[in-house]
Amino acid sequence: MTPVELSRTVLHAVRRAVDEGELAVAVVPERVVVAPPGPGGCGDYATNVALQLARPAGQPAPAVAELLRTRLLRTDGISDVVVTGPGFLNISLAGGSDARLVRGILRAGPRYGHSDALAGQTIELHAAPEVRALVLMDSVARVLRSQGARPQLHCTRPPEDAWGRVLGVPEDIRVRPGTDPLRPVPAPADPTPLGRDAARWALLHPAPHDRPRIGDEHLVQRESNPLFRVRYAHARSRAVVRNATDLGFGPEPGPVNASALHQALADHPRVLAATAAHRAPDRLARHLVAVADALAPLLPSVLPLGDEKPSAAHRARLALAEAAGTVLAGGLTLLGIDAPEHL
Repeated sequence: MTPVELSRTVLHAVRRAVDEGELAVAVVPERVVVAPPGPGGCGDYATNVALQLARPAGQPAPAVAELLRTRLLRTDGISDVVVTGPGFLNISLAGGSDARLVRGILRAGPRYGHSDALAGQTIELHAAPEVRALVLMDSVARVLRSQGARPQLHCTRPPEDAWGRVLGVPEDIRVRPGTDPLRPVPAPADPTPLGRDAARWALLHPAPHDRPRIGDEHLVQRESNPLFRVRYAHARSRAVVRNATDLGFGPEPGPVNASALHQALADHPRVLAATAAHRAPDRLARHLVAVADALAPLLPSVLPLGDEKPSAAHRARLALAEAAGTVLAGGLTLLGIDAPEHL
């Protein structure tokens, strides 16, 4: 069960409780946020939905949490639900959840993490007339579209020609004034000599309030360069899939001891939602670095060595590597950066 599926499961439990008269609330939340448990929590995911519903329902949060706990325990794919603190629901998924996560990613492809949470919403974005602001606005718009929104892009003057030709700043930006524009710390130098991919990474990877570095460090092919690590991890994930095909076996999701990578992949939908909500592509960029770094230790064990025959473990590791590569490719695309299969 992916975080998106779990969110929908919890929301379904809330709606059933309301429909059957156990919770008297006038408005049911449109979505439920699930995330890794915080300090004092347990299980795979936690949600504060009971605290949100307590006041409208006129019940103590622990009572609402216990009511929802009883319903969630009847759900396939959930092994345990524990109420902690003032009313947090801590949810443990049933065995095999990692394999289901990988299977879900491979089924969704690069659209894994996309949702309809913002469907039907037209969101106006205004950027300061500066290259970093416009690149940031373009990436935010891409992520907003992945969540179902229809962004409209505005700036007080047209982008410079090179910003569109080299950096991929869209041409459909409307020239008009706007309030509360996206105004990150400006780039200290012209980023276009870096080329599209390195320049966009240089502008998007730092948080908007941090000063970006515009230099050749974004072009070097070594581990000190986060962009290189992300693109190299993706290229290696594609290479092991090709090599496995040559050896006559394919991916089959199964148990793999790689909790950090599973957690990073499970977090992807939450990161996209947060990136859209906070207009912060740096969150997505840092997340891709975390996925790449968690994938690196797995890759040497994906393919059989010497005369070793492909086993179920190799197939499971191959599926996990392919899923990680899929997330990296989808994330880079949302940043407007190419994900090459060969590097």
